[in-house]
Amino acid sequence: METGNQTLIYLPQAKDDVVLIILSFLNVFRHERRSPVNTIDAYGRDLRQFISFLSRHLGHKVSLEDLSMLHRSDFRAFMTARRLEGVSSRSVARGLSTIRSFYRYLERQGLADAMTIMSMPMPRIPHHVPRPLTLKAAKDVVFSGHHMTTDRPTWVGVRDSAVLTVLYGCGIRVSEALSLNRGQAPLSEEDEILRVIGKGGKMRDIPVLPIVKKMIDRYLEVCPYHLSGVSPLFVGVRGGRLTARVVQLAMARARAALGLPESATPHALRHSFATHLLSASGDLRAVQDLLGHASLSTTQLYTEVDSQRLLEVYRKSHPRA
Repeated sequence: METGNQTLIYLPQAKDDVVLIILSFLNVFRHERRSPVNTIDAYGRDLRQFISFLSRHLGHKVSLEDLSMLHRSDFRAFMTARRLEGVSSRSVARGLSTIRSFYRYLERQGLADAMTIMSMPMPRIPHHVPRPLTLKAAKDVVFSGHHMTTDRPTWVGVRDSAVLTVLYGCGIRVSEALSLNRGQAPLSEEDEILRVIGKGGKMRDIPVLPIVKKMIDRYLEVCPYHLSGVSPLFVGVRGGRLTARVVQLAMARARAALGLPESATPHALRHSFATHLLSASGDLRAVQDLLGHASLSTTQLYTEVDSQRLLEVYRKSHPRA
């Protein structure tokens, strides 16, 4: 079974009819919507946690009939249990969103009514403004893999720099970068566009800077594995597709070496791309298209970042501040 379904192969708390309908639900996102593997895995984990709770809550294996007869009190009990486990509001909200999507699917199949879960209010999520890196810090990070002396093979450092350069130079998500295949690598002079598949299977084109091409080309020159067109572009030490965890560790090494704050994560490079581009151009719509945001309100968060930066400069620099 492919990744994305593996999290639900072993689900002893549910009867077979529930396992099958969950697998069918996930396959919609895999084959019809072409969602990223990480997204499908997250949906799987959310549903596994939900079913596991229901089994304890009801005192028996969960059946489709159980799912169709749940009340608001049952869903509230699940959210309360997650809170008591120390789960953040954002994670609780994501889990509830997954369950809502699952119940809409059940309703389309004529197996349950989604009205009860849809009437549940979403948890309030604290407003967080993205925390980008400075221009200098972002540049230092993307070249950090070359210079850190570790017991890792040299090509791994070159690979890490290439991945981080793609994240900052193109502003794409980690999942989007790691889902790229060798045949998509922009290497020739004619390759000015990188085509990525984002959330919801939406495709978008990203202009590619010469430095991005250069770093990818350098990585491919030293990579010890023969990568065909359908092979993963970025691979691990065993030749398999690189995981997000490896990228996180690479960023953690760079963060430690450069003395950067904990907020300097791989995703912060995407924030940095958006903030620096918006600061230089002021074109919010263009940044929205490049990031693949469905709503302009999501992109507008970066205007808050730029306003805060300008205010900090004012306070530090103005003689009467």
